[in-house]
Amino acid sequence: MIEPAHQRLSIAAQCRLLSISRSSYYYAPVPESEETLALMRVIDAAFLDMPWYGSRQMVRHLRRGGYDVGRRRVRRLMGKMGLSPIYQRPRTSDPHPQHRIYPYLLRKLEIVRPNHVWCADVTYIPMRRGFLYLVAVMDWATRKVLAWRLSNTMDAGFCVAALEEALARSEIFNTDQGSQFTSLAFTSVLRDAEVRISMDGRGRWMDNVFIERLWRSLKYECVYLHAFETGSELRTGLARWITYYNTQRPHSGLAGQTPAEAYGRIDASDHGGHAPHDLMTRLAA
Repeated sequence: MIEPAHQRLSIAAQCRLLSISRSSYYYAPVPESEETLALMRVIDAAFLDMPWYGSRQMVRHLRRGGYDVGRRRVRRLMGKMGLSPIYQRPRTSDPHPQHRIYPYLLRKLEIVRPNHVWCADVTYIPMRRGFLYLVAVMDWATRKVLAWRLSNTMDAGFCVAALEEALARSEIFNTDQGSQFTSLAFTSVLRDAEVRISMDGRGRWMDNVFIERLWRSLKYECVYLHAFETGSELRTGLARWITYYNTQRPHSGLAGQTPAEAYGRIDASDHGGHAPHDLMTRLAA
Protein backbone atom coordinates (compact mmCIF):
# COMPACT_ATOMS: atom_id res chain seq x y z
CA MET A 1 0.00 0.00 0.00
CA ILE A 2 2.88 2.40 0.74
CA GLU A 3 4.68 3.77 -2.35
CA PRO A 4 8.13 5.04 -1.28
CA ALA A 5 8.69 6.76 -4.65
CA HIS A 6 5.33 8.58 -4.72
CA GLN A 7 5.85 12.00 -6.30
CA ARG A 8 3.34 13.96 -4.20
CA LEU A 9 2.87 12.09 -0.93
CA SER A 10 5.70 11.45 1.49
CA ILE A 11 5.92 8.16 3.38
CA ALA A 12 4.73 9.98 6.51
CA ALA A 13 1.66 11.34 4.69
CA GLN A 14 0.80 7.92 3.26
CA CYS A 15 1.11 6.35 6.72
CA ARG A 16 -1.29 8.97 8.13
CA LEU A 17 -3.83 8.26 5.37
CA LEU A 18 -3.64 4.52 6.13
CA SER A 19 -3.76 5.10 9.91
CA ILE A 20 -0.46 3.32 10.50
CA SER A 21 2.62 4.65 12.24
CA ARG A 22 5.88 5.31 10.42
CA SER A 23 7.61 3.00 12.87
CA SER A 24 5.29 0.19 11.73
CA TYR A 25 6.27 0.81 8.10
CA TYR A 26 10.01 0.70 8.84
CA TYR A 27 9.80 -2.07 11.43
CA ALA A 28 11.52 -5.32 10.47
CA PRO A 29 9.86 -8.06 12.53
CA VAL A 30 12.11 -10.24 14.64
CA PRO A 31 11.20 -13.89 14.03
CA GLU A 32 9.96 -15.93 16.97
CA SER A 33 11.87 -19.02 18.04
CA GLU A 34 10.73 -22.48 16.96
CA GLU A 35 9.67 -23.15 20.56
CA THR A 36 7.53 -20.01 20.66
CA LEU A 37 5.94 -20.72 17.26
CA ALA A 38 4.99 -24.21 18.48
CA LEU A 39 3.45 -22.67 21.61
CA MET A 40 1.50 -20.17 19.50
CA ARG A 41 0.05 -23.01 17.43
CA VAL A 42 -1.10 -24.74 20.64
CA ILE A 43 -2.67 -21.50 21.91
CA ASP A 44 -4.46 -20.93 18.60
CA ALA A 45 -5.92 -24.46 18.56
CA ALA A 46 -7.03 -24.18 22.19
CA PHE A 47 -8.66 -20.80 21.58
CA LEU A 48 -10.74 -22.16 18.69
CA ASP A 49 -12.28 -24.68 21.10
CA MET A 50 -12.48 -22.31 24.09
CA PRO A 51 -12.81 -18.71 22.83
CA TRP A 52 -13.69 -17.49 26.34
CA TYR A 53 -10.15 -18.21 27.57
CA GLY A 54 -8.25 -15.16 28.71
CA SER A 55 -4.54 -15.25 29.51
CA ARG A 56 -5.09 -16.63 33.05
CA GLN A 57 -7.21 -19.56 31.89
CA MET A 58 -4.93 -20.17 28.92
CA VAL A 59 -1.92 -20.42 31.25
CA ARG A 60 -3.75 -23.00 33.39
CA HIS A 61 -4.68 -24.95 30.25
CA LEU A 62 -1.11 -24.91 28.94
CA ARG A 63 0.41 -25.92 32.26
CA ARG A 64 -1.95 -28.90 32.45
CA GLY A 65 -0.58 -29.87 29.05
CA GLY A 66 2.99 -29.73 30.27
CA TYR A 67 3.99 -26.23 29.13
CA ASP A 68 5.92 -24.22 31.74
CA VAL A 69 4.72 -20.71 30.81
CA GLY A 70 3.87 -17.50 32.64
CA ARG A 71 0.91 -15.23 32.17
CA ARG A 72 2.99 -12.32 30.86
CA ARG A 73 4.32 -14.42 27.99
CA VAL A 74 0.93 -15.91 27.15
CA ARG A 75 -0.71 -12.47 27.22
CA ARG A 76 1.95 -11.11 24.82
CA LEU A 77 1.50 -14.01 22.41
CA MET A 78 -2.31 -13.82 22.48
CA GLY A 79 -2.04 -10.11 21.73
CA LYS A 80 0.36 -10.79 18.84
CA MET A 81 -2.09 -13.32 17.47
CA GLY A 82 -5.09 -11.01 17.88
CA LEU A 83 -6.91 -13.37 20.25
CA SER A 84 -9.43 -11.67 22.52
CA PRO A 85 -11.71 -13.65 24.89
CA ILE A 86 -15.46 -13.30 24.41
CA TYR A 87 -16.13 -11.82 27.85
CA GLN A 88 -16.21 -8.06 28.33
CA ARG A 89 -12.62 -6.99 28.83
CA PRO A 90 -11.38 -4.20 31.07
CA ARG A 91 -11.05 -0.84 29.33
CA THR A 92 -7.28 -1.17 29.18
CA SER A 93 -7.30 -2.49 25.61
CA ASP A 94 -9.69 -0.11 23.86
CA PRO A 95 -9.58 0.26 20.07
CA HIS A 96 -7.55 3.13 18.66
CA PRO A 97 -8.58 6.19 20.74
CA GLN A 98 -8.82 8.43 17.67
CA HIS A 99 -11.03 6.07 15.66
CA ARG A 100 -14.82 6.29 15.61
CA ILE A 101 -16.73 3.21 16.80
CA TYR A 102 -19.98 2.53 14.93
CA PRO A 103 -23.11 0.90 16.44
CA TYR A 104 -24.07 -2.72 15.84
CA LEU A 105 -26.86 -2.74 13.22
CA LEU A 106 -27.67 -6.44 12.89
CA ARG A 107 -29.61 -7.09 16.10
CA LYS A 108 -33.09 -8.41 15.15
CA LEU A 109 -32.34 -7.69 11.47
CA GLU A 110 -33.61 -10.38 9.08
CA ILE A 111 -30.82 -11.14 6.60
CA VAL A 112 -32.02 -13.46 3.84
CA ARG A 113 -30.61 -12.11 0.55
CA PRO A 114 -27.13 -11.79 -0.92
CA ASN A 115 -25.33 -8.43 -0.64
CA HIS A 116 -27.60 -7.18 2.15
CA VAL A 117 -24.88 -7.56 4.80
CA TRP A 118 -21.18 -8.30 4.42
CA CYS A 119 -18.76 -8.96 7.25
CA ALA A 120 -14.99 -9.15 7.71
CA ASP A 121 -12.50 -10.37 10.27
CA VAL A 122 -8.78 -11.02 10.73
CA THR A 123 -7.28 -14.25 12.05
CA TYR A 124 -3.80 -15.60 12.81
CA ILE A 125 -2.55 -18.36 10.48
CA PRO A 126 0.36 -20.52 11.73
CA MET A 127 2.95 -21.99 9.40
CA ARG A 128 5.78 -24.40 10.12
CA ARG A 129 8.35 -21.60 10.28
CA GLY A 130 6.33 -18.51 11.09
CA PHE A 131 2.85 -17.06 10.72
CA LEU A 132 0.77 -14.62 8.68
CA TYR A 133 -2.52 -12.79 9.22
CA LEU A 134 -5.58 -13.50 7.05
CA VAL A 135 -8.50 -11.15 6.43
CA ALA A 136 -11.66 -12.33 4.67
CA VAL A 137 -14.77 -10.56 3.42
CA MET A 138 -17.91 -12.71 3.57
CA ASP A 139 -21.51 -12.34 2.40
CA TRP A 140 -23.59 -12.89 5.56
CA ALA A 141 -26.68 -14.51 4.01
CA THR A 142 -24.85 -17.02 1.79
CA ARG A 143 -21.55 -17.43 3.74
CA LYS A 144 -19.65 -16.93 0.48
CA VAL A 145 -16.06 -15.67 0.80
CA LEU A 146 -15.90 -12.70 -1.56
CA ALA A 147 -12.26 -11.68 -1.11
CA TRP A 148 -9.28 -12.36 1.12
CA ARG A 149 -5.70 -11.22 1.72
CA LEU A 150 -2.63 -12.37 3.63
CA SER A 151 -0.22 -10.03 5.42
CA ASN A 152 2.74 -10.26 7.78
CA THR A 153 1.47 -7.30 9.85
CA MET A 154 -1.84 -6.28 11.43
CA ASP A 155 -1.91 -2.85 9.78
CA ALA A 156 -5.01 -1.66 7.95
CA GLY A 157 -3.59 -1.82 4.42
CA PHE A 158 -4.33 -5.46 3.61
CA CYS A 159 -7.85 -5.14 5.03
CA VAL A 160 -8.49 -2.12 2.81
CA ALA A 161 -7.19 -4.06 -0.22
CA ALA A 162 -9.59 -6.96 0.45
CA LEU A 163 -12.49 -4.54 0.95
CA GLU A 164 -11.79 -2.68 -2.29
CA GLU A 165 -11.63 -5.96 -4.21
CA ALA A 166 -14.97 -7.17 -2.88
CA LEU A 167 -16.93 -3.93 -2.67
CA ALA A 168 -19.92 -3.86 -5.01
CA ARG A 169 -23.53 -3.86 -3.78
CA SER A 170 -23.45 -4.46 -0.04
CA GLU A 171 -25.81 -2.34 2.07
CA ILE A 172 -24.32 -3.04 5.53
CA PHE A 173 -20.75 -4.03 6.44
CA ASN A 174 -20.07 -5.57 9.87
CA THR A 175 -16.71 -6.01 11.63
CA ASP A 176 -15.31 -6.07 15.13
CA GLN A 177 -13.74 -2.98 16.70
CA GLY A 178 -10.16 -3.79 15.69
CA SER A 179 -8.09 -0.77 14.73
CA GLN A 180 -7.73 -2.10 11.16
CA PHE A 181 -11.51 -1.81 10.69
CA THR A 182 -12.04 1.45 12.61
CA SER A 183 -9.23 3.21 10.70
CA LEU A 184 -10.07 6.10 8.41
CA ALA A 185 -8.49 4.21 5.51
CA PHE A 186 -11.04 1.39 5.93
CA THR A 187 -14.21 3.28 6.94
CA SER A 188 -13.75 5.96 4.26
CA VAL A 189 -13.97 3.28 1.53
CA LEU A 190 -17.33 2.17 2.98
CA ARG A 191 -18.64 5.71 3.42
CA ASP A 192 -17.63 6.65 -0.12
CA ALA A 193 -19.62 3.62 -1.36
CA GLU A 194 -22.58 4.69 0.84
CA VAL A 195 -22.45 1.41 2.76
CA ARG A 196 -23.75 1.50 6.34
CA ILE A 197 -21.09 0.54 8.89
CA SER A 198 -21.85 -1.88 11.73
CA MET A 199 -19.47 -3.01 14.49
CA ASP A 200 -19.70 -5.79 17.07
CA GLY A 201 -20.12 -4.98 20.75
CA ARG A 202 -16.92 -5.20 22.79
CA GLY A 203 -16.00 -8.83 23.40
CA ARG A 204 -19.10 -10.13 21.55
CA TRP A 205 -17.66 -12.58 19.02
CA MET A 206 -21.17 -13.96 18.40
CA ASP A 207 -22.08 -10.67 16.69
CA ASN A 208 -19.94 -11.83 13.76
CA VAL A 209 -20.56 -15.54 14.26
CA PHE A 210 -20.49 -16.77 10.65
CA ILE A 211 -16.98 -15.59 9.93
CA GLU A 212 -15.83 -17.03 13.27
CA ARG A 213 -17.22 -20.39 12.07
CA LEU A 214 -15.36 -19.90 8.79
CA TRP A 215 -12.06 -19.52 10.70
CA ARG A 216 -12.71 -22.72 12.63
CA SER A 217 -13.46 -24.74 9.49
CA LEU A 218 -10.53 -23.25 7.58
CA LYS A 219 -8.02 -24.02 10.31
CA TYR A 220 -9.17 -27.55 11.12
CA GLU A 221 -9.78 -28.60 7.51
CA CYS A 222 -6.79 -26.87 5.90
CA VAL A 223 -4.17 -25.07 8.01
CA TYR A 224 -3.64 -27.59 10.82
CA LEU A 225 -3.60 -30.54 8.44
CA HIS A 226 -0.80 -29.25 6.23
CA ALA A 227 1.68 -27.21 8.34
CA PHE A 228 2.61 -25.01 5.36
CA GLU A 229 6.30 -24.13 5.08
CA THR A 230 6.14 -20.79 3.24
CA GLY A 231 3.75 -17.95 2.48
CA SER A 232 3.53 -19.13 -1.13
CA GLU A 233 2.48 -22.62 -0.04
CA LEU A 234 -0.03 -21.12 2.38
CA ARG A 235 -1.60 -18.91 -0.32
CA THR A 236 -1.94 -21.88 -2.66
CA GLY A 237 -3.47 -24.04 0.08
CA LEU A 238 -5.92 -21.34 1.14
CA ALA A 239 -6.94 -20.69 -2.47
CA ARG A 240 -7.67 -24.40 -2.93
CA TRP A 241 -9.67 -24.66 0.31
CA ILE A 242 -11.68 -21.46 -0.22
CA THR A 243 -12.54 -22.62 -3.74
CA TYR A 244 -13.76 -25.90 -2.21
CA TYR A 245 -15.64 -24.02 0.54
CA ASN A 246 -17.39 -21.69 -1.91
CA THR A 247 -18.28 -24.19 -4.63
CA GLN A 248 -18.38 -27.72 -3.19
CA ARG A 249 -19.04 -27.60 0.57
CA PRO A 250 -22.82 -27.67 1.21
CA HIS A 251 -24.22 -25.88 4.26
CA SER A 252 -27.17 -27.14 6.30
CA GLY A 253 -28.10 -23.50 6.97
CA LEU A 254 -28.38 -22.96 3.21
CA ALA A 255 -30.72 -25.93 2.61
CA GLY A 256 -27.82 -28.03 1.34
CA GLN A 257 -26.57 -25.46 -1.16
CA THR A 258 -22.98 -24.31 -1.43
CA PRO A 259 -22.25 -20.62 -0.70
CA ALA A 260 -21.68 -19.95 -4.42
CA GLU A 261 -25.03 -21.53 -5.31
CA ALA A 262 -26.82 -19.52 -2.63
CA TYR A 263 -25.06 -16.35 -3.74
CA GLY A 264 -26.54 -16.86 -7.19
CA ARG A 265 -23.64 -17.06 -9.60
CA ILE A 266 -20.25 -18.75 -9.81
CA ASP A 267 -17.39 -16.67 -11.19
CA ALA A 268 -14.50 -18.20 -13.10
CA SER A 269 -12.24 -17.40 -10.16
CA ASP A 270 -14.18 -19.87 -8.06
CA HIS A 271 -12.83 -22.61 -10.31
CA GLY A 272 -9.22 -21.60 -9.85
CA GLY A 273 -9.15 -19.46 -13.02
CA HIS A 274 -6.83 -16.87 -11.41
CA ALA A 275 -3.45 -17.57 -9.87
CA PRO A 276 -2.32 -15.87 -6.62
CA HIS A 277 -0.60 -12.50 -7.10
CA ASP A 278 1.93 -11.34 -4.48
CA LEU A 279 0.12 -11.47 -1.14
CA MET A 280 -3.27 -11.25 -2.85
CA THR A 281 -5.52 -13.96 -4.22
CA ARG A 282 -8.80 -13.06 -5.88
CA LEU A 283 -11.86 -15.14 -5.09
CA ALA A 284 -14.58 -12.58 -5.71
CA ALA A 285 -17.98 -13.12 -7.19
